[in-house]
Amino acid sequence: MKIELPVPIEVSRITQSLQNKGFSAYIVGGCVRDLLMNRIPRDWDVTTNAKPEDIEQTFTKTFYENNFGTVTVVNEEVTDTSLKTIEITPFRRESEYIDHRHPEQVFFAETIEEDLKRRDFTINALAYNPQTGELIDNFSGTKDIKDKIIRTVGTSADRFEEDALRIMRAVRLATELGFNIEPETKKGIEDKVVTLNQIAKERIREEFNKMLLSNNPMMGLEMLKNNHLLDYIVPELTEAIGVTQNGAHIYDVWEHLIRSLQHAADRQMSLELRLAALFHDIGKPASRRWSSEKNNWTFYGHEVIGARMVKKILQDLKYSKKIIDTVEKLVRYHMFFMDIEQITLSAVRRIVASVGPEHIEDLMKLRICDRIGMGRPKENPYRLRKYEAMIDEAMRAPTAVTMLKINGTDLMQNLKLSPGPKIGYILNILLEEILDDPNKNTKEYLENQAISLSEVDEKGLKTLSDKAKIRKDEVEQGELKKIRKKHSVD
Repeated sequence: MKIELPVPIEVSRITQSLQNKGFSAYIVGGCVRDLLMNRIPRDWDVTTNAKPEDIEQTFTKTFYENNFGTVTVVNEEVTDTSLKTIEITPFRRESEYIDHRHPEQVFFAETIEEDLKRRDFTINALAYNPQTGELIDNFSGTKDIKDKIIRTVGTSADRFEEDALRIMRAVRLATELGFNIEPETKKGIEDKVVTLNQIAKERIREEFNKMLLSNNPMMGLEMLKNNHLLDYIVPELTEAIGVTQNGAHIYDVWEHLIRSLQHAADRQMSLELRLAALFHDIGKPASRRWSSEKNNWTFYGHEVIGARMVKKILQDLKYSKKIIDTVEKLVRYHMFFMDIEQITLSAVRRIVASVGPEHIEDLMKLRICDRIGMGRPKENPYRLRKYEAMIDEAMRAPTAVTMLKINGTDLMQNLKLSPGPKIGYILNILLEEILDDPNKNTKEYLENQAISLSEVDEKGLKTLSDKAKIRKDEVEQGELKKIRKKHSVD
């Protein structure tokens, strides 16, 4: 088949250079699939009948650090990160797989047809020659792209027995592309799902992350559930299925969690927030109790239980300590503020201190995901705007004498003042001055001003201090008025 695909010049130069030396060369796999779907490839792979040493001799800057013959060509001059490194792998065929992941031996093959036979899915078993426009599609991959189907190359059970990670990849690809897994491939997943136990948690985590970071992770989680994969990835999530809730919740815990996750994806939120949205109520099944008094279910302490659970889940999947700490905090404190008429600024300050100022915005975003996941129509109602205003108030720089570059100890040591009311009066007067001009807040300037003030008697200082306090209150009220106006709250 002949077709014209938009291959970047940096990639076509590589295939051209190999062909100029008498070798065959094609772009292959996911990048061909993406071009056929009008998607931008995340990376580029080239396959050739050249051997690794031939590839290294053909290009100026390369490195070769694996057992599969793959040579990486480095393009330092390009700005597009997907083109900075391009992998070139000789045609190859493989021996028996020994651990449900790696072939015991890899052999170089002579033809592109042999190479394509070993690949996982038909939509990835595609090769394209940018110089001639020839598309090689021996397994009807283009038809499966058109039909939006994930299908293995050859017998599904064999492909999954060889490499169990392909089970996760099937679901991840279906999620990313919006495809369905065809029945025989589903049957292969069902027959071989237990082999996922042989796969390193880090590899499962990477596929799981790609699923979460897709545009439709809710679909991916449903596919994991329907294909019985959750027990091998996050068994704790299976406990949420069918757990009905109370009052405001119209969904069971499972559907609430995946809907919350989907909203995080719809708003292009970070991986940490998507994980927090998925797991924020993971403690509900364990904390669920029937209340005769309320005639309903209660979930007291589910955020505390959930924080412990999510820490273990993420540790088992080998996430970084930074991600674990962030998600654990977000889950632990996602129930902050239940009644805006009773909550105080001091309570808000304690929440900010607990979760960390750097995470407080994410905590608000998680609250929104939680709300939308409940089926609520508005993302940012008055209550949430009130929360945001209170957080702004709690986090703003305090208009207090602690802002000054000098303190009472400085006054006693440098001005030889005795402990007493005069020190407080002087600090209040100095504070009023820097409210108008923060540039004056230097130790040298304030000490000079304090020397002059120290000559005023105590009664005079008290009068000046009282005026300064009135001025401070006016400034503070002005700042709070601006904050509340910003959030459209009273």
